[in-house]
Amino acid sequence: MPGMTLATNQRYYGFEPAQLLQCAARVLTRVSGLPPERARVTARNLQQDFALDTIQGRALVDEFVENGLLQRHAEYTHDFALTPRFMEIAAARVIEPMPRAKARQIVAAAAKVAERINRQWTRNPLEIDALAVSGSFMSRSAHLPEITFGIVVRQRPMTRRWTLWRRSSKSDGASQIRQAFCSLSSFVNAYVAIDSQGLIRPFSVVYKAEASD
Repeated sequence: MPGMTLATNQRYYGFEPAQLLQCAARVLTRVSGLPPERARVTARNLQQDFALDTIQGRALVDEFVENGLLQRHAEYTHDFALTPRFMEIAAARVIEPMPRAKARQIVAAAAKVAERINRQWTRNPLEIDALAVSGSFMSRSAHLPEITFGIVVRQRPMTRRWTLWRRSSKSDGASQIRQAFCSLSSFVNAYVAIDSQGLIRPFSVVYKAEASD
């Protein structure tokens, strides 16, 4: 999947993108070179690195924990481990947001990709049952920081002719399908789900396959 992107017209956790990256970089310098078991920061560290007072710092820590950027230490309750989510944000790219008209074009192209995968990718053991778009596309904003696709997959029906070919594993098949959508644009995030219950809400279905035989 493409790296995380932050849009210049958005605020994240109360910060503008450039400011958030600067503060996150200060946090990372505290754990640089430390082994994983010692790579921890305190609430006081975060308060200082994000230039907040005590109350604001405590609120930010709680928000980071709730959103999966920090993990409380089991033994040292005032210490926090930096999660992969925090690392993704610290390494994010800052970009100009995409006009909604362009986003609609990408969504239309994605529906065609789903149709092509089902029709032509016969060596892939999976096919697409439904394709849904969610995230900022579901807002009324004229400019979007990303497009998120949820891909509901199902097992592709077997035929005698297909059994003569070497087929990909389901894991590889899912990865190939996800990558096909991510390659549409650096603005695209995509994930695979096994049914509609696994889709991020709210969402809109932009492609639905015919019933499987």
